[in-house]
Amino acid sequence: MPALPAPDYPADVRARLAADAKEVIARYPDSRSALLPLLHLVQAEEGHVTRTGIRFCAELLDLTTAEVTAVSTFYSMYRRKAGGDYQVGVCTNTLCAVMGGDAIFEELKEHLGVGNGETTEDGTVTLEHIECNAACDFAPVVMVNWEFFDNQTPRSARQLVDDLRAGRTVEPTRGAPLCTFKETARMLAGFPDERPGAVEATGGAGPASLIGLRLARGEGAPGRGADHVIAPRTTADGPTEEPPSGHPSGQAPPGHPSSHDAPHETSASDKQHPAGPSAEEGE
Repeated sequence: MPALPAPDYPADVRARLAADAKEVIARYPDSRSALLPLLHLVQAEEGHVTRTGIRFCAELLDLTTAEVTAVSTFYSMYRRKAGGDYQVGVCTNTLCAVMGGDAIFEELKEHLGVGNGETTEDGTVTLEHIECNAACDFAPVVMVNWEFFDNQTPRSARQLVDDLRAGRTVEPTRGAPLCTFKETARMLAGFPDERPGAVEATGGAGPASLIGLRLARGEGAPGRGADHVIAPRTTADGPTEEPPSGHPSGQAPPGHPSSHDAPHETSASDKQHPAGPSAEEGE
């Protein structure tokens, strides 16, 4: 068991963190609600959530260290041990895995000489497999400090970590310019990104994510030609048939349902042969 109580921050560090924490706590009607951003704040100071950071959060929020520890160990975005400046996460959920995520993860483990959750000897890169980050249409995806690097291959991922370790500039596929893990943690605590141009560079969904929206608006799918334009759904009286193949010359009037909207005949809708929950005995 570690020696208790945990050591405190040096006086100057504690004063600086306390001022930041006061700003965070003021955002919430109940101070306890500030625990998650405060954990990011102390993580921004030391690179992971230490016993000192846990003590700091507990004292400011009038919680026990056990309560703070329970939260900090529940969420995977809080590190439990020291890590690198760049957290390289390889998505190994189903789609990314079958599109090459598993191969990328194995390549990086061998190339960096580390296992899952481990850090390179130079303290630059921490490698881990991560769960879905809602970028499946860009699979396989690698994230560095939660910035997207889409459509990766084992070769491109290997070059990415080599550039990070060499101090070369790397640019995410979309979103703000890359910064260190500690800087990212401070932003997650709710403090603004003050780097010139960083906020303006922040991107949204990529083209692949927006195809469905474009089709819903009656626009053409990129690179598919006019025969892939479909009518947008708008309010109208009564359903009509789906246009054949979605060609503009065969567009249905506004308001036509898609195959998912239209009612389907099921065994439950057959009055002659009803199917459904069996009646209780005696009913």
